[in-house]
Amino acid sequence: MPFKFAFMKKSTKLISVAVPFITAFSSCFFMAGTDPKSAPAQKDEVILQMMVGILSQGHFSPAKIDDEFSHRAYKMYIERLDYQKKQLLQSDVDDLKKYYDQIDDQVLNSDFTFFEKSYTMINQRIKDAQGYYRDVLAKPFDFTVKESVEMDPEKTAFPKNKAEMKESWRKYMKYQVMVRYVDLKKEQDKALEDKKADIVVKTDKELEAEARKKVLKIQDEAFERLMKVKREDRVAMYLNVITAVYDPHTEFFPPKDKANFDINMSGQLEGIGAQLQEKEGYIKITNIIPGSPSWKDGRLKAGDAILKVGQGSADPVDVVGMDIDDAIKMIRGKKGTEVRLTVKKADGTTQIVTLIRDVVVLEETFAQSAIVEQGGKKYGYIKLPSFYADFGGSGGGHRCADDMKAELEKLKAEGVAGIMIDLRDNGGGSLPQVVKMAGLFIEDGPIVYQRNRGDDVETLSDRDKSITYSGPLAILVNENSASASEILAAAIQDYKRGVIVGSKSSFGKGTVQTFVELDNMATPEYASLKPLGSLKLTISKFYRANGGSTQLKGVIPDVILPDIFSGIETGEKDMDYPLKWDEIQPKVYRTWENAPDVAAIKKNSDARISGNDVFKLISERADQLTADKNNTIESLLLTDYMADLKKREADKEKYKPMEQEVKNMMVSSLKVDMDQMASDTSKVARKKAWLDRVKKDVYVDEVASMLKEMK
Repeated sequence: MPFKFAFMKKSTKLISVAVPFITAFSSCFFMAGTDPKSAPAQKDEVILQMMVGILSQGHFSPAKIDDEFSHRAYKMYIERLDYQKKQLLQSDVDDLKKYYDQIDDQVLNSDFTFFEKSYTMINQRIKDAQGYYRDVLAKPFDFTVKESVEMDPEKTAFPKNKAEMKESWRKYMKYQVMVRYVDLKKEQDKALEDKKADIVVKTDKELEAEARKKVLKIQDEAFERLMKVKREDRVAMYLNVITAVYDPHTEFFPPKDKANFDINMSGQLEGIGAQLQEKEGYIKITNIIPGSPSWKDGRLKAGDAILKVGQGSADPVDVVGMDIDDAIKMIRGKKGTEVRLTVKKADGTTQIVTLIRDVVVLEETFAQSAIVEQGGKKYGYIKLPSFYADFGGSGGGHRCADDMKAELEKLKAEGVAGIMIDLRDNGGGSLPQVVKMAGLFIEDGPIVYQRNRGDDVETLSDRDKSITYSGPLAILVNENSASASEILAAAIQDYKRGVIVGSKSSFGKGTVQTFVELDNMATPEYASLKPLGSLKLTISKFYRANGGSTQLKGVIPDVILPDIFSGIETGEKDMDYPLKWDEIQPKVYRTWENAPDVAAIKKNSDARISGNDVFKLISERADQLTADKNNTIESLLLTDYMADLKKREADKEKYKPMEQEVKNMMVSSLKVDMDQMASDTSKVARKKAWLDRVKKDVYVDEVASMLKEMK
């Protein structure tokens, strides 16, 4: 029976593994007898019963399903049902409050009464809300009235009645219209300044009307999507509230979401290579992925609207007005199969484009490197977006440890004086891959400990004594570096192999998840209900080589640099119901002989930072964001808004140096990479855009200075 590990921050990445508890559970499952209920309702009950059983027997620290469980689930569900408080009335919330102590009982009995009540209620309130915003947008707004609107839903209450709800929508829409009115006014003033011959000058009254029309269009499109949300999607949200009470990373995945998860993990999908978006009732192409069937064919362009989709010789199906997920399901398919798209071009003509699906590789998800030159020396820079792996079984996909080794070898051939690995915003991924990757930098020893339910501890070690790279090493992290990123950073830190540089802490996710395919658990009598989806549940915690968990605390860098988002709450500790921090008894391991002098490196870095104008601006901007995060009231008086806008524009000018190329630092591609992609202009263009971003990264420049001080 196949299962997969998910090992990441809040979504992405997995590895194959067998989970013993599932076998025991499957033998005792499943619902006896027949049920006269409709297939969707019966399917929901089957999924919920399976979830409860799997969670109770397989979760690392299963929640007790009691009244406290019910209270937590109720609070979280109401927040997710209408976070903006723009649909439900207080009376609705009060009506649902009678289930405050009953959700636990309903979960245990596979009873969806609470959900059904809320489902009917929210559908009606969405229709009501559409009437509210359409009504207020039908009349002009007066921007000379001194009033304000609270933009943070957590600081507002649900409206007491329909009059309060309409007033809430009036203020919200007035703000949106005012913003667009100012934009239109600025565009017109700029056109007049440039003396454009074809400009039609509009009065303030006409500009306000145009702004209302634009906001109405945006709101109508948003509500059109909202009203297309299917019952199964609402059920999935409810089920995910139940799983979230266990911990933030235990989740239910409907089949379509699981498919997207797998794509993110492997960095590839089977399809035509066109990115799609639902707009104005049409499925429109927004981007063509280089190297894909669509790109090679050349007929599909961004802006084309897909009218019909045909499979092989079958009659085409009209997809106008269709939910985008359903349309994507039809367009995406196995390698080697044919799909026929009837598209409407920008000039109004219609064209039938026949394509053969293929594996589409999303190259931006893989490791890539560059040469950083500073002070006459060359350093290697490697960006690793995630700890990806190939689970397709073909063996031809990318694995991040192998890719990292290849990049290290290329950089060594370039004669670099040190290497930095950028794990910023890397949410994690494959556990075996991070263990293998850590082994590229040390001789051997424990990399991470995995403690399963029942206190069984497994040691995951590097047993390969060979070292791919033994030179100066630095790891860049930030508050979004999670899970596998934290394991690599912790291992390098514990072995004193290199210097960890970045924000005040990494994310703090020290748990391991496994995927359970629910289809594999259902008895034959429920075969007609498939596909059921998947359950990702937390089954283990991991611990660094020194025995401490990264859970909640994360990895504290050796050198902490100023960070714009240092005052913004983020990370595992700020999520609902995370597992606790603890530690275990570690094994003995040997630290690196030529350990970097962290104290001296930090002292010298602090001195450089204190004299660096860009880092001063970053610190100043961080303080400003921290001070502003609680200022969530926006004025609806135009003169106030214009004054605030003027200040923001002045700030933008002030902070421009943060977006400019770093002086005295040169960034370039490796010669071997340029030779390989020389004939592919799209790859060259993407590489150049990436290098341009690195050139503006003051953190890369500072880490290069640190590498210069290391042996």
